[in-house]
Amino acid sequence: MDVSGGSGQPRSGNDESAEPQAHPTAPAADPADAARPEPTGPAAPAPGAPEGPTPHAAAPGPEGPQDGTPTPPGPDQTPAEAPAPRDEPAPDGTPPGTAGQPPKQPAPEDDTPARPTTGPAGGERHTGTPHRSEAHTPGTGGPGRPPQRRPEPGGGLLMGRPFGVPVYVAPSWFLVAALITWVFGGQLDRVLPELGAARYLVSLFFAVAFYASVLVHELAHTVAALRFKLPVRRIQLQFFGGVSEIEKEAETPGREFVLAFVGPLLSLVLAGVFYAALLPVEPDSVPGVLLAGLMVSNLIVAVFNLLPGLPLDGGRMLRAVVWKITGKPMSGTVAAAWVGRALAIAVLIGLPLATQSLGSKAADDVGMDTVMDALLAAILAAIIWTGAGNSLRMARLREHLPELRARALTRRAVPVQADTPLSEALRRANASGARALVVVDADGTPASLVREAAIVGVPEHRRPWVAVSTLAQDLTDGMRVSAELSGEELLDALRANPATEYLVVEETGEIYGVLSAADVERAFVKAMARPS
Repeated sequence: MDVSGGSGQPRSGNDESAEPQAHPTAPAADPADAARPEPTGPAAPAPGAPEGPTPHAAAPGPEGPQDGTPTPPGPDQTPAEAPAPRDEPAPDGTPPGTAGQPPKQPAPEDDTPARPTTGPAGGERHTGTPHRSEAHTPGTGGPGRPPQRRPEPGGGLLMGRPFGVPVYVAPSWFLVAALITWVFGGQLDRVLPELGAARYLVSLFFAVAFYASVLVHELAHTVAALRFKLPVRRIQLQFFGGVSEIEKEAETPGREFVLAFVGPLLSLVLAGVFYAALLPVEPDSVPGVLLAGLMVSNLIVAVFNLLPGLPLDGGRMLRAVVWKITGKPMSGTVAAAWVGRALAIAVLIGLPLATQSLGSKAADDVGMDTVMDALLAAILAAIIWTGAGNSLRMARLREHLPELRARALTRRAVPVQADTPLSEALRRANASGARALVVVDADGTPASLVREAAIVGVPEHRRPWVAVSTLAQDLTDGMRVSAELSGEELLDALRANPATEYLVVEETGEIYGVLSAADVERAFVKAMARPS
């Protein structure tokens, strides 16, 4: 709507937010909202984070790069059980869409990665895509654009920034490092008993060197991604390996294949390097034992990750092959994910049987070894099964992502002056069929949004005496989004600037309406419920 006249008649907007057509990972609630009354409308909690890229992880567990598709709400992030927004005015004079039971407060967004495709436990995120926006106001980032610099991703102890990508060591790494130190120390006691307690120092060195090899594996994925101009959010070393969080998916099956293959290839190269270094060294010495252990461990990492099932690198390679043959990325994902699930069952059953058969001569240790082997198999199988399921879920999300359009989800809005009584503003909104209020200055420039939660908190008899400006939230530059935004660009804008409502503007700067995070959440849930 053209705000210059201040007539209160909306130029455009959409009343279809009750029947949204899209699905994203929506922003979190504005922290300032916590102190204000909650709306009684159908607003649902803003979408949360977990499940996000297609990662590549290295190490004892699955590995591979992650791409950054937005994450669907987690299992405990269900939409509010309230009726969808309506266009008809409520009996008490509030704009349509504000009647009903109070919803849960939107969940704050965290920075946890959402969905690693090749890693024991990671997530994918997709951010940073530029987008168009209008209605410029002073501030960083340009008209309607969110701030250019995102908050630094967390994930543990920051170790450095090779190639400009932050590398984190998760707290769970220290647990596995202690486990490796204990297990490898016991093996050293059999091979080099003269070391005594010093064997644990040698074992700790092995654990650190092994995860340095895992880091090299992940850097291979990172370099390949940067070569293909795919942004990498971070690398994280964790319990069962490493995860490279790549924020976009490869554009072609060929690039997908290369991106997945370089990790196991580097592990094979490292195994060859350690083998070559082992040749001139005495096998029964400390250097000999360390080099042999690193050679074998890198060989295991390479072979394990070449297994053809998601979320392993081999699964992403299989996906690329099927994608190339069928021309459909979704077909490749489905095939590789089901192979990954079959692989998880094979690991759960086959690994304990194989290790028991190979170590059957050590009868005195059979009991404890059997328990440890079964536990390891269960953990690996769970990682693979979960990663395969996440890959399927995120593939379906990507398939529906283009349906998310700001124009289709936006509520109509009317502009009002700051001193307008709430009752009069609601009368104008009801008369024009709008469901949102935008406070404008004397020149018709939007200055703030009247929050739905604040309207509900004002009793009807007091509304003639309450100015809308007292219920409004000031507009920040990131709360202005273009009506042309859709898909990933829209999600990037919302995720970069969490809020409960956003001002949607045309390219000319005219007000189009107000976008509610609750409507975005409902659209996401509805789209994900439809079959692919």
